[in-house]
Amino acid sequence: MRILRTSALVLLGFLIAPLVALSIALRPALRAGWRERLGGGVQPTPGRVWVHGASLGEAQMVTSLVARLEEAGLPCFASAVTATGRAALSERLGDTPHAYAPIDHPWCVQRCFERVAPRALVLVETELWPFLILAALARGVPVYVVSGRISERSFPRYRTFRRWVAPLLSRFAGVAARSREDAARFVELGVPEARVAVLGDLKLDPSAAEPGVAAELVRALEGQPVWVAGSTHAGEEAAVLEALAVCERRGASAVLVLAPRHLERVDSVVAEAERRGRRVMRRTRLAGARPSPGDVLVLDTSGELAALYATASIAFVGGTLVPVGGHNLLEPLFQGAPVAMGPHTDRVREAATLAVECGAGIEVADAEELGEVLFRLLFDSKDARARGEAGRRAVASRAGSLARSVRWLREGLESEGKTK
Repeated sequence: MRILRTSALVLLGFLIAPLVALSIALRPALRAGWRERLGGGVQPTPGRVWVHGASLGEAQMVTSLVARLEEAGLPCFASAVTATGRAALSERLGDTPHAYAPIDHPWCVQRCFERVAPRALVLVETELWPFLILAALARGVPVYVVSGRISERSFPRYRTFRRWVAPLLSRFAGVAARSREDAARFVELGVPEARVAVLGDLKLDPSAAEPGVAAELVRALEGQPVWVAGSTHAGEEAAVLEALAVCERRGASAVLVLAPRHLERVDSVVAEAERRGRRVMRRTRLAGARPSPGDVLVLDTSGELAALYATASIAFVGGTLVPVGGHNLLEPLFQGAPVAMGPHTDRVREAATLAVECGAGIEVADAEELGEVLFRLLFDSKDARARGEAGRRAVASRAGSLARSVRWLREGLESEGKTK
């Protein structure tokens, strides 16, 4: 049976190899770090704990987790999928080995595993790549998930393929789920209940390595109302700009900082704002300029958004007015900013519920409602500050997942060591 499975994987590798090559050729994002993505160019790091996250948000959690694991005497290797995630690892991990994750193809994964030779594989959130997991299990490397989540939207898809998913998940060494709902979903998909714990969301623990706002940005924005719209997608910039116009018709305005989720969209975001008659500045070309209320500052850099929420009178988090499912609603709460969001929050349901229940979050249906909320909070700055402080207290009261996860991982690895 094992020979048949191995043969099937080799055959599948041959069949999908052309698709992998085509993806690398056609997608600039994959061409970056292509040697690492193919499993080469990775520093040999035998015996370390491999901690993996996908994009910038997960990479920030990875860096916090790695720092605490290494403090506990567990050397680590870290990986990310996206360029922004890889950059975050480089900025924050110092001498800790890190790289792009290999493309989830048997040959790429095998090549990377031969170099890394980890003692354990730790996946952050829902990085359930089948060949990555299969390679770990084939080598007897225990697989753990921390801050594990399976969204309401993705769960039916996983359940459809449970027949194929369950044999993999049943061999996981452990899953530290964010919530009881996530834990129940992992169990239903095949993880033994005894190996599932509810330890909370790593995003509720602020990163100690989070950089502050650059002095140039502080000087540009200080002393005036600022509205930060972060992680926006196509269609949301138009809604945000329309909301600013609604607010101005009511008699209030602010500097709008627009941070598109994907930097390759910056030019189109700038064009949209200029088409609406706005004076637009790019972060990388600020050069001492100072925007005024009604102007738009487009954040065309990565890694600055989280700290920039500290300058905001109000924040809006994207992926929520369009059916994406939402991005990190906790970042503005950490910085004491009230946050507006659209109705599409299934990927960040717990954070959205927390924000609304504590009074820091306000759900809106469209640009008109967003403009009304913006006006209300700009007009009543005392209410805005009170909402922001309520959000800061709410997330602070729920911190601790990082410490619990590190302790849980240490205990699991010690137990693995005793059984070998």
